Amino acid sequence: MRTFTDVVREAEKGKTAIAHFNVATLEQMNAVARIAKKMNLPVVVGVSEGEHEFMGFSRIIALRDAYRRERIEMYVNADHTRSFEKVDEAARAGCDSVIFDAAHLPLEENIAKTKIAVDIVRKRSGWFRKIIVEGELGYIGTSSKLLDAIPEGAAVDSDNLTSPEDAGRFVRETGVDMLAPAVGNIHGMLKNVPNPRLDTGRIAEIRKAAGVPIVLHGGSGISDADFTAAIAAGISLIHISTELRLAWKRGLEESLGENPGETAPYKLLAKSVLYLEDVTERRMKLFSGIQ
Repeated sequence: MRTFTDVVREAEKGKTAIAHFNVATLEQMNAVARIAKKMNLPVVVGVSEGEHEFMGFSRIIALRDAYRRERIEMYVNADHTRSFEKVDEAARAGCDSVIFDAAHLPLEENIAKTKIAVDIVRKRSGWFRKIIVEGELGYIGTSSKLLDAIPEGAAVDSDNLTSPEDAGRFVRETGVDMLAPAVGNIHGMLKNVPNPRLDTGRIAEIRKAAGVPIVLHGGSGISDADFTAAIAAGISLIHISTELRLAWKRGLEESLGENPGETAPYKLLAKSVLYLEDVTERRMKLFSGIQ
């Protein structure tokens, strides 16, 4: 099994991106694994603090290991971890990567806290298991749902996007392995209008200044054209959450409406799984440049 670092570096070299899907149930994780196996592509499953508390880190890691025995190249990311205790918990549990999220803080404080998080993870890493640490620079909201408006305070204008200078300093002083900047992306999807356009020129500048792989958060709601341009500019890992949640919800609502007397969970969830697999496959194809 390749390391997570190797997978991301190879994607970057080939001008493709690895798909990162947030999951919260066994059925969702199984769906992502099935598509990854079908396409013979590596994949990352992300679990936020709420998601991993719901599923349990021990079960998530056990499932990852079971999929790996089936030659499915799956990696687990502790997504948007906001406390040092949770960072350490994720590292001890066996996650392949940990995101420390202090993007809402001023630059100096973000750097100071992220450096502590990096030090915590490094103590849990070794030659036998390198745990990737990702930092965030630039606030883009925190929601994974349909939005009435752009999150208050989100950096979506050219004058408040992550700057290449700040990105370079952040990476140097914190020691993070990957960086998630604000480049026009937001968490969540706007209800009645498209999400903001990405600044792909800024992505290229940040990648050059940072010197580490660049991650795109808030992938739901971004156009295919922007995804393709962002990957060409230097994005090598893309997060999808809201889009999966909406597909899951739509399938469940349709199943309940069509089968009001049904009580078997596996029957009621079947359509949700199909819709989730469809999103997963379409995104993996696009990010990998598969026609």
